[in-house]
Amino acid sequence: MLLQNIRVVLVNTSHPGNIGGAARAMKTMGLSRLVLVQPGEFPSPVAVARASGATDILDSAGVVETLEQALAGCTLVFGTSARDRRIPWPLLDPRECGSACIEQVRQGEEVALVFGREYAGLTNDELQRCQYHVHIPSDPQFGSLNLAAAVQLLAYEVRMSWLAIEGRPRKMQKLEATTVENAQPATSDELERYYEHLEQTLADIGFLDPARPRHLMARLRKLYGRCGISRLEMNILRGILTETQKRLRNVSCKDRDD
Repeated sequence: MLLQNIRVVLVNTSHPGNIGGAARAMKTMGLSRLVLVQPGEFPSPVAVARASGATDILDSAGVVETLEQALAGCTLVFGTSARDRRIPWPLLDPRECGSACIEQVRQGEEVALVFGREYAGLTNDELQRCQYHVHIPSDPQFGSLNLAAAVQLLAYEVRMSWLAIEGRPRKMQKLEATTVENAQPATSDELERYYEHLEQTLADIGFLDPARPRHLMARLRKLYGRCGISRLEMNILRGILTETQKRLRNVSCKDRDD
């Protein structure tokens, strides 16, 4: 519910594709409220194409004539700025913006993230309607950032702050198996069977001399012990050994036939 109190405001966007790209950036980070101030072209099939499925955000977007209308009801406004201004203003980086944004909406307040025109950003008058300016520390040698990319960056920082506040994981572990069982660690008896299989295979290929093992298996046990092998990984390793032994038998049979 917190994220619903955050609106993204685009001022005088000239290219409809950037509106669609911004909608897509918002949706991937859980933001849904888009307000357009005098867009150059909207609605537009180009915006729909660039939204790549985030058409619900475009459909519900508000279109207004003035920035004042877009900010109605907001108690905190962040304006993006890529240029130095004559009048010093409280300045935040994107991460600080994300934290401040979430702190405000936690109190039940409305917040706006304001982005300016592609070619010139926000005017000084527009920026003075914002309590904070947000500067993205891009490379000064090439500081021009696409509008949708800027929206994505700030939306990401907002989401990261929201996840932290909610106590939700910010890193999702991707399971390599379709079942929970395959993600579980291999048991002691499964490891022992693997070591027996490995030792036999190494002897078959001549890598291990059973008469003079030279602590090889002990070192391999130590190596695998550090890895925390899962059942899926164990199955893969056992499969490799089985296929190796099959190839050895095939080669042996071929040699006898010759």
